[in-house]
Amino acid sequence: MQRAPLIEFNTVWLRKAPTCYTILPPMSAQKQPVIRLRNVSKRFSFTPDSPQSVLETIISVFSRRQAKKQELWAVQDVSFDILPGQAIGIIGRNGSGKSTLLKLIARIIQPTRGEIVVRGRVSALLELGAGFHPDLTGRENIFLNASVLGLTQEETEKLYSEIVAFSELGDFINMPVKHYSSGMYMRLGFSVAIHVRPDILIVDEILAVGDQTFQAKCVDRILDMKQAGVTIVFISHNTATLSILCSDLIWLDQGQVRLTGPTEQVLEQYRETIFRQVGEQISYQNDLGNFKRWGSREVEINTVRVLDGVGRETTIFKTGEPMVVEMHYTAHKPVLEPEFGLAIYRQDGLHVNGPNTRAGGLHMGRIEGPGMVTYRIESLPLLPASYRLTVAVHDSLRPVAYDYHEQAYTFRVLEGGTKESDGIVAFPANWFWHPQPANTVESPQLAGKMK
Repeated sequence: MQRAPLIEFNTVWLRKAPTCYTILPPMSAQKQPVIRLRNVSKRFSFTPDSPQSVLETIISVFSRRQAKKQELWAVQDVSFDILPGQAIGIIGRNGSGKSTLLKLIARIIQPTRGEIVVRGRVSALLELGAGFHPDLTGRENIFLNASVLGLTQEETEKLYSEIVAFSELGDFINMPVKHYSSGMYMRLGFSVAIHVRPDILIVDEILAVGDQTFQAKCVDRILDMKQAGVTIVFISHNTATLSILCSDLIWLDQGQVRLTGPTEQVLEQYRETIFRQVGEQISYQNDLGNFKRWGSREVEINTVRVLDGVGRETTIFKTGEPMVVEMHYTAHKPVLEPEFGLAIYRQDGLHVNGPNTRAGGLHMGRIEGPGMVTYRIESLPLLPASYRLTVAVHDSLRPVAYDYHEQAYTFRVLEGGTKESDGIVAFPANWFWHPQPANTVESPQLAGKMK
C-alpha cells in the first residue's frame, strides 16, 4: 500500500513544502477544516502508444518527428473542506479522479494548480502492495514502514505485538512479503497504518481485498478511530460500507465535484444516475437482437416492451415496483387459442418462473392480424440481480412453437427496494409479535394437570 510520508508539521516542513501546499500545525479551533482544497487541478501528460513494427520503431528513434503529447486532467477545480473528526467518502465511477485526489491530499503527487491545506498527522493506504520491500519479511517491513511514517524504533517495538496481533499473520510475519497473497498484504498494511495513531486516515478501496471477517474487523476499527476523533477519508464502491462509515460524501465525475452532502442524499442521486446509465446500456444490448429465435411464425412476436408502473419503457427496477411486459404480435392466419408465455431467468441461469396465458386463465379464442398481450406484475418480488426474459407463443393443443425468443431481453433489479438480500425473492409478508402477559403463562405442572 502506497503511503505518504508522515507529516509532522514543524518549521522544517514549512520551509520544504511545495508552494501549492500550506502545512499547518494541529488545530486549536475545532471549527477549522483539517483538510481544505481550493481550485485544485491535476494534469497528466502522456504520449499515445500505438502498435509499431520493428522498422517503424527504429525509424522513429532517429526521426525528427516527435509524437504529440496529450493531456489528461484527472482532477479539475476541486474545492471542499473536511472538518476534524468527519468521516468523508469519495464516490464516482472508475476513472473519475478519486485515487488521484487522495494522492494529492496525501502529498504523494503535487497539484498542477490550486492550494491544499492539511493539518495533522496523515496515514495513507492507497495502493495494495506498494511501500513494501518484497525481499524483506513482514516483521522487517513493519519497522521499515513505521520509520517512513515517522515512528522511532523504540515506538515501533512497543507497537509491534499489537500490529502483528491485529493482522492475524502469525508465523507468516517472518516470511518475505513477496510470497504474501493480496489479502495478507492488506492485513499488514492496514495494521501498520492504524497503529501510528494518525490525525487523518486515508483509505483507497483496499477493504475490498481479503476475507469478509477481516474486512468487518477493519470497519470496526475505523469506526473506533472515528469515535476517537480521527478524520477519515475513504474511497469505496460498496455503498453499504459508505453508509456505515461516512457522514458525508463527495461525488466526483470526470475529475470534477458533482455533488457533496449527507451520505444518503448523495447516494440516492448517485444511484439514480448509475441506474440510468446501466439501463441505457441494457436497452442498447436488447436492441441488437442477438438471441436465439425459432418457430413456424404463423403467429409472430414483433416487439417486446418492458415497462414500469406508469407505462414508461425501462430495464431498471427495484424490488416491490410494478413491472409490465408487452408482447406485440401479428397472426398471419387465423389461429385458435394460442398460448402466450414468458420465463424469467437469473443471470446464473436459474429459472425463476414461467407463467403463460393458459395457466393464467386467459382465453383468447381465434386471433388474426395484429394484437398485444400484456403480463403485469403488481409488485416485483425479485431481489437485486440481472435477469433475462424469454417470450414465446405456442399452439395450446400441440407442442408447436409459433415464435420463441430465448432469453432475449435483459432487465436488472437494483438495490434500494428492500432491505432483504438473501435468496431469490422477497415475499409480501409481515412480522408480528404477540407478547403473552406474565400472569397468563401456565406452569408445566399445572398445564399437565389440566390435561
